[in-house]
Formats: sequence, C-alpha cells, structure tokens
Amino acid sequence: MAKEMKEKKFTSIPYYVPAKNVRVQLSQASEKRNISTLNFIWIKLKNWILQGLAYNCPINSIRVTLHRWRGVTIGKGVMLGMHCILDNAHPEYIVMEDYTALAGNNYVITHSNPYLHFKGRLISYLAPVIIRKGAWVGVSATLLPGCELGECSIVSAGSVASGKIPPNVIVCGNPATVTKEFKANEEIFSCYK
Repeated sequence: MAKEMKEKKFTSIPYYVPAKNVRVQLSQASEKRNISTLNFIWIKLKNWILQGLAYNCPINSIRVTLHRWRGVTIGKGVMLGMHCILDNAHPEYIVMEDYTALAGNNYVITHSNPYLHFKGRLISYLAPVIIRKGAWVGVSATLLPGCELGECSIVSAGSVASGKIPPNVIVCGNPATVTKEFKANEEIFSCYK
C-alpha cells in the first residue's frame, strides 16, 4: 500500500468547461486522461455499475470487493457502511488501510473540478485521500481531496475533513478541527490476531 500512496500525488487538472455535445465531452475527457475514448467509456461505465451495486449492497464483504474492483486500495478488516460514495471519477486515489471504517452515507472525494470561470478563486486539482490504520469516519462525514486521516483517529458524524489529521484524535465540525486527543496504544490491534 505504501508504494501506491507515493505514486498518487496532488495534481493540477484542467478546469471544467461544458461540452457542446456528448461526443465532444467524451473526446475531451479521454484526452485529459490520455486514454482512448473507448477505454474512457469502459472505465466510466465500470465505475458507475460497481459504485451503484456497492451503494445499496447489504453485505460488507461484497461492498469492499466491488470498491476494490473499481480501484480503491483497501486493506484487511475494513468496514464500509451502506450508501457511501467513493469518488466516482478517480477511485484509484483512495487508500483505506487495515481496520478502517466508513460508518455510512459518507463521501470520499479525490478531486475538485470547478468551472473555468472560478480560475483564480478556486483550484482544480486531484489529490489522494488516505485513511490510516484503525481510523473511523462517522455517519454522513465527508473527506475532501488531500485528506490524510491519522492512525486510530475519528471524524465525527456530519463533519467535513481536509488536510492532514494527526493520529489518535477526534475531529468534528466544518471544517473539522481536533476536539479530543487520545493516548497512543501499541496493543490496540492485538484483538484481531
């Protein structure tokens, strides 16, 4: 997992410009990714189907498998609640280490692609989201592009987290800020062996 995390870095991407029609949109989108139009259509269709199946699937292990097929890096013992949206465009930029959890109704976003008229006010970018070992994301919380959730940290329900969050803390709010710190516990994962 560490190697895959190093390969995925913050990247500027072109601002969104509405296309005149579907053919132009597909052509522009495949050019941006430097892949053929057919390959782009296949990737979008695969992501759409697998995300849709995972969204309503009542069985955690199947949800995990479907998101792995989409390209999300997922460790062992991960719990993905129902109704989670793991970035539709770039799921390969999401890393969930061992024993992490999304409680449900969560958004994990790896890109921000505003309209061109926002250039100079907002940046258009792609950045990985890394959820470190043992971290938990509460119901209806959102992780924004570039968020790195520290080991055994918690994002409380309804919060919006971004940036680097230290290990062993609870963050809450919008923007999420540290509200409580825990003592690190080296034995914490021994219950899974």
